[in-house]
Amino acid sequence: MVTTSNRLFSLEGRVALVTGASRGLGLAMAEGLAEVGATAILNGRNADTLEAAATALRNRKLLAEISPFDVTDHRAAQAAIDGIVARHGNLDILIANAGIHHRAALADWTLEAWDQVLTVNLKACFFLAQQAAVSMRRKRHGRIIFTTSIAGMLGRGTIHGYVASKAGLAGLTRSLAVELGEHGITCNAICPGYFETELTAGFLQDETYVARLDSRVPLRRWGKPRDLAGVAVFLASDAASYVTGQQIVVDGGFTVTL
Repeated sequence: MVTTSNRLFSLEGRVALVTGASRGLGLAMAEGLAEVGATAILNGRNADTLEAAATALRNRKLLAEISPFDVTDHRAAQAAIDGIVARHGNLDILIANAGIHHRAALADWTLEAWDQVLTVNLKACFFLAQQAAVSMRRKRHGRIIFTTSIAGMLGRGTIHGYVASKAGLAGLTRSLAVELGEHGITCNAICPGYFETELTAGFLQDETYVARLDSRVPLRRWGKPRDLAGVAVFLASDAASYVTGQQIVVDGGFTVTL
């Protein structure tokens, strides 16, 4: 519950759409926003999975709804955002988190795989932001937050489309921040390192790989989805009213080690 002692981080009365929120990082961020008063609207493609996640939040007396649509379907995304604004009067916060991964040697990458990764991870985020900014401009207040990755900063072989899309999303964060600032809208990115999610479950089964990564991380562990909740709340709240165009790294210190 929100109290006077944490009013700076209160999101009471705010409406937040979080994409890719049926599980993992997206769900953890949506939960964090709901815990400080926001109405968290969970997006994903499977309505049943989303409803189970939203029900778990509602059972804790948190405000949660679902909005099932494919982020790459621009008409569906537009309709969903229009519906949110019609129901609530506004959309205050967008966390564009949905993303996909593809791994292949350079010679094995196909045009279809490249287009799919860039479409989900970058193109969809741009058009979601474009649509969300309409109501934010009218209210002269809004928060747009992207999920990038340390891969977009450091690079890694075989995940070329993923690296390119996340680096592009960091650039998009800056350009949107410049254009939207005068309308009272901030745009920032959360840049995770190695996290324990269903997408990394295969890596976590490899003890040698896990030990090697842990040795590179000053905190000596992988991140847990909950570790992103505080950063999401900060960027969405009035506490970050003068923060825009930034990419905040949450990686346990991985990127500052030699």
